[in-house]
Amino acid sequence: MASPPPLTLEGVELIPGDCTLDTDSETKPNLSNDDLKMSMKTSLGLPRARFDVSLFYLTRKFMDIIKSAPEGVVDLNDAAKMLGVRKRRVYDITNVLDGIHLIQKRSKNLVQWVGPDLNTTGTEVPDQHRMRNDVRELCAMEEALDDLIKDCTHQLFRLTKDRANKRLAYVTSQDLHSIADYHEQIVIAVKAPEETKLEVPAPTEDCIQIHIKSSRGPIDVYLCEREQDDTEWSSFQRLTKTLKMEPDPIPIDDE
Repeated sequence: MASPPPLTLEGVELIPGDCTLDTDSETKPNLSNDDLKMSMKTSLGLPRARFDVSLFYLTRKFMDIIKSAPEGVVDLNDAAKMLGVRKRRVYDITNVLDGIHLIQKRSKNLVQWVGPDLNTTGTEVPDQHRMRNDVRELCAMEEALDDLIKDCTHQLFRLTKDRANKRLAYVTSQDLHSIADYHEQIVIAVKAPEETKLEVPAPTEDCIQIHIKSSRGPIDVYLCEREQDDTEWSSFQRLTKTLKMEPDPIPIDDE
């Protein structure tokens, strides 16, 4: 059996005794290809994997150093020794962190962490996560309200356009009396044609004004009052005859 060709690695000096390769099938260890490659790299003293010295890996290690440093203050000379790299590689990390305002330089060789607290546990929810959840809930609530408004608008449209309902389109004094919020209020009922405009400006200290304007017919206004010795509403008192059919304000004393 011809002997295998000699093993040569470009740029690597083989030192006798550092690496032995037994080709005997009875004594060869049961190693996978990956295990064999790692074993050879270790025996030959090959450089560390590129990942071990990558900027990403070094940054994670540098963050661990900051996390354990008192008040987040780190000496770059000490950091370079702990990471086992040149100081130039540490500057690559600090320049990035300084650019995004996570650290600040205190002196030539000292930097301090000024970003979020690194010692918070993973179970704590940051403020931005809580705010995102609040926004999602508010958006869902807004969509639900929009659906309800659309449904109510559709039902109201069908109700008002149904001819069978037109004869029932009125309210009585008893209907108004059944509303508890109106018991201590001045109630004014307005009967007006379509497209009537009603505006209520901001009230003043002594009165409230109502602006009513119609271009398609007369406006009937009723004052609903309760008799002093009666628990029921009295009949509507028609006010239209004392009002002008103009967009003049109707003053109402707020008592």
